[in-house]
Amino acid sequence: MDKKDISFLEELLYNTDKDYTISQLTNTDNPLLLHFFAANYNWNIGFDVPNAILENEACDLGTGLLMFHYADGYRMLENSNEVSSSSLEEWKDFLSKIYNKLINLQFKSQNISFDPELTKIQKFKLKKNNPNIPDILISKSPGDEVDLPKI
Repeated sequence: MDKKDISFLEELLYNTDKDYTISQLTNTDNPLLLHFFAANYNWNIGFDVPNAILENEACDLGTGLLMFHYADGYRMLENSNEVSSSSLEEWKDFLSKIYNKLINLQFKSQNISFDPELTKIQKFKLKKNNPNIPDILISKSPGDEVDLPKI
């Protein structure tokens, strides 16, 4: 990404007009921009923006996996009942939507790799508790590795 793209990302990340940010992310066809935005997004401010990224056709499988883990999808893998009984409806809906999109491979591209960096012990424990956990959720995704800029 060049300086212009980084400046645009900074503008979006620090813009307080959520509708403007969603509009810009909805209309971009740059999967790397979506990936870098998701990696730098403040996940404490809601799921409207991540949903816009997820619904964008340019969203890559690696970006989906990144968002699943950044939204604390590990808790869903560890104890799905804890998530389903949560009072955080937006969070539950987002995790459910992204989980289904990931396991059904509903992404047009798999060009950006993301590694959730789970240890062998974490993977073992997850698989022991639920042998049916799809590997796609706990393993490095296919594609090219990219360095995530901190913005």
